[in-house]
Amino acid sequence: MDIIASMHTHHVALADVHLAVHTHGAGRPLLLLHAFPLDHRMWIGQEPLAEQFRLIVPDQRGFGSSRSAGCPASIEQLADDAVAILDALHVNEPAIVCGCSMGGYVAQHVAIHHPARVRSLILVDTKLEADTPEARAARADLAAKVQRLGPEIVAAAMVPRLLTATPEANVVARRGEIEALLRRMILEQPVSTIVAALAALAARPDMTGCMQHIDVPTLLVVGADDQITPPECLTRAEEIIPGARLLIVPHAGHMTPLETPSIFNAAVLAFLRESNLDP
Repeated sequence: MDIIASMHTHHVALADVHLAVHTHGAGRPLLLLHAFPLDHRMWIGQEPLAEQFRLIVPDQRGFGSSRSAGCPASIEQLADDAVAILDALHVNEPAIVCGCSMGGYVAQHVAIHHPARVRSLILVDTKLEADTPEARAARADLAAKVQRLGPEIVAAAMVPRLLTATPEANVVARRGEIEALLRRMILEQPVSTIVAALAALAARPDMTGCMQHIDVPTLLVVGADDQITPPECLTRAEEIIPGARLLIVPHAGHMTPLETPSIFNAAVLAFLRESNLDP
């Protein structure tokens, strides 16, 4: 599986850090924000979208090639980073902002705190609600184990839950490659980043009230077999976000863009076309 070899890598200087940002294509800016504890490589299946859009795919603070940038302190900080990246790349027009899982939390904060920078919003395998006390305790427990045992414990715990147990026949042949890519990404993240990100995820605020006021076209995508943010999370979001459209993708888990890229990409293109946002 080639890892987005055609992308150009920028080392973007922000106020306090340098972040690695990978770009490809031209046209309307499409910002892709990765999940925890991954990096830009999870968007390998979206490279065909560069035929119509300018893909902007950062390694968020602490992750991937931005690992030397220090640890993420909060979801709000990562949202501010995303906007600063757009500024550094001289993206003056509002962007299509797409985030998966943790990236979806970041995308929500971009939309709420920097509304002028968002032309449309795509939230993937994520949710609006804050963690329950039980979920926060589970994150703290995992963080303690990572500090003792390293990222291997995260890979062992997460990879089976990230993917559907019932992939379509045409996906079975590359299932091993997808698992290997996910495992490699997780194992390459610093322990300090994983621990800090778990704390940031646990501390994130509930967004259900704020998201009632979103006034940009919004697409919600979730795998039918997502164990981490099940379809009912996005069903609730559809009821909260004005005019939101929901797609539940069969035979996909928590990594819909990676597991079913053709379906995901077609849905994005259709949504943007119907919203008069195609190139």
